[in-house]
Parts: sequence; C-alpha cells; structure tokens
Amino acid sequence: MMRRIFLYLPMIFLSLGVISAQDSDDALIKDLEQSLMAPCCWSGTVFDHGHTQMEEEIESFVKAGKSKDEILAHFVEQYGEKILAAPVAHGFNLFAWIAPLMIAGIGVFVLVMFIRNPKSSGRTTAKDDKEIIFDKEIEKELKEFDS
Repeated sequence: MMRRIFLYLPMIFLSLGVISAQDSDDALIKDLEQSLMAPCCWSGTVFDHGHTQMEEEIESFVKAGKSKDEILAHFVEQYGEKILAAPVAHGFNLFAWIAPLMIAGIGVFVLVMFIRNPKSSGRTTAKDDKEIIFDKEIEKELKEFDS
C-alpha cells in the first residue's frame, strides 16, 4: 500500500506543477492584455476590447515561453509606446506620474494655509450709528422711496 503511494507521488506533483503553470500562464496573459491598448481603435485595452488577433498573438508568445518584458518590447517595437496602457516612467513620461502628485500636494498645501490663516474680505461692519457716513441722508431717501 505504501509503495503505491510513493509511486504515485511524482505523478501527483507533476500534475500539480502543470496546473500551477497553466494558472500562471493565464495570469500572465490577462496581465499582458490589461497592459496593452487595442490598436484597432485605441479606446481600451485588449482585455476590455477583445481584440482577438492580439489575444492569440499574446497567447502564442506566452506558450513559447517569452517573458512579459519581451512580449511588451515586441509590441512597443511594432506599434510604438502608445500601445502601452500606462506610460513608461522615464524621460518626459515621468511627468505623467509625478504631475498628479505635485498637484495634489499643492492643493493640500493651499487648503491647509487657507484653514490656518483665513483672511478677512476687507469689509468692516459699523459698530454704532455714528460711524455710518451720510446716515441721515440715506434714511431720508429711504423714507421718500417708501412713500
């Protein structure tokens, strides 16, 4: 009985390895499809759009054993950097990653400064009737206007 278990153990481990390899291949295919734009209309990723030609090409590259970087490099060479769903973080494209953080930081800074030091609008309110210039004339005109 124990000998049979030991004989089947390598087959069990081999089949588990094949299943996990298929899962990792499926995960890599999905990741690549989400990382590439569909070149037919450039309005969505291959995963969202369902561009069958690219899906088949990605699947064949993954089954051939190519890495994610190699596959992405192939498509960038073929279509240019616009094929990538997210810009590469180097050169001028680095600005696309940093600008939102800078804008958010500046916004938080301005908000904190406004909350800490609110400035008055420059308008002052009269404390008593003596400070109002032409008070008697205004009252007289308002009475005439009402009648």
